Amino acid sequence: MAKKVSVTPLHDRVIVKADAAEEKSSGGIIIPDTAKEKPQRGTVVAAGPGKKMNL
Repeated sequence: MAKKVSVTPLHDRVIVKADAAEEKSSGGIIIPDTAKEKPQRGTVVAAGPGKKMNL
């Protein structure tokens, strides 16, 4: 169930909630906090109405 977002993005902006970082590698090794990378995946929470194009 999605939560209601109290912030509304403007123009073509998007609000993304980062997915949790992996705690273990595929081999079962526990990754310490200092070695973790920034998450590259997330869930789109809200999107703005888009830019208006002047033609």
